[in-house]
Amino acid sequence: MAPPLAAPPFHAALPRRLLLLRRQRPLPSWRRAARPDDQDYLYVDDSIGDGFSFSGGKYAEAEELSKSDEWFAQGRMVKAHALYGSKEKAKDPFFGLTMGKESQSSDDVFSWFCVEAGSSSNHTVLLVHGFPSQAYSYRNVLPVLSDKYHPIAFDWLGFGFSDKPQPKYGFDYTLDEFTSSLESLINAVAPDKVSIVVQGYFAPIVVKYASKHQDKLNHLILVNPPITDKHAKLPSTLACFSNFLLGEVFSQDPLRASDKALTSSGPYMMKEEDATVYRRPYLVSGSSGFALNAMTRAMGKDLKVYIESMRSILVSDSWNTKTTICWGLRDRWLSYDGVEDFCDGVKHKFVELPMAGHHVQEDRGEELGNIIKRILSG
Repeated sequence: MAPPLAAPPFHAALPRRLLLLRRQRPLPSWRRAARPDDQDYLYVDDSIGDGFSFSGGKYAEAEELSKSDEWFAQGRMVKAHALYGSKEKAKDPFFGLTMGKESQSSDDVFSWFCVEAGSSSNHTVLLVHGFPSQAYSYRNVLPVLSDKYHPIAFDWLGFGFSDKPQPKYGFDYTLDEFTSSLESLINAVAPDKVSIVVQGYFAPIVVKYASKHQDKLNHLILVNPPITDKHAKLPSTLACFSNFLLGEVFSQDPLRASDKALTSSGPYMMKEEDATVYRRPYLVSGSSGFALNAMTRAMGKDLKVYIESMRSILVSDSWNTKTTICWGLRDRWLSYDGVEDFCDGVKHKFVELPMAGHHVQEDRGEELGNIIKRILSG
């Protein structure tokens, strides 16, 4: 199966109604595609997505169901967190043109994509992906936890299958907004006590939420969180998305925004079938790219303050939540220097994963799942 590459140049010259294919079953609208095979060019409906992309285009594999289809079929959409503002139609930031539905907020409450496993009668474990990633990163953790717990993985707003409104049209992707939206989602999916596992740069957001809702939490597990002063500066792989103008270009490139961002952070070797899932949001429209651009700028502006706040919370006498920090020692983004000393100083449990990088759930998903089970079982 060919990888989801951008269409050859002459694709744009195809007549609007031309559809050259050898199948009878229609594709889902967001998977209408072009493959590098003269026999299998599929017309891409320009009403799908927002039509704004510097690289990649709205293309995906055209034959059998993809991993992205299969993953979507496992989940459900959850309504949580109200939109702000007048709910006007989003327009692109350069030409002022109205953007497609992928960049719009279609309702008064956002839609979040969630995948859950196990019995809902068991204790809920919320699995929070890092930046930039998706709930899909926990695909190998979910089944490990499902026998004793009720694990739920979700896509943050701006990622995966969750809503991705254009900034300034209902959600601006600030760290404060992520914190308040997390509270709304947890209230929707976990009415009782919950344990939270969070990986990477969203850890300070989860800790800020947890500091105000300790009665809600049973256990907090932080996986490679940015916790020292050195961690407040984003790696160049992510910082490039915040560059003026150039960031908009980079954030529209699915290979740079998904493949490179994930594989540059550690030893993770991405399989092509998994890459199709991570690329999919950036191939459908420009909405994921614009969200990524806005998030990176927000991180650059407020991450240091959030990290300092997280440290203060975790060392505070008022912090009573059982806390464990897990660390993939092959992290290429966050330095290990000072991490163990911090954990020893506050007496939090500390677990090392020698073979994992920054995205631990990708590198060692089953191992992480078993570690989580041991931590939660005491």
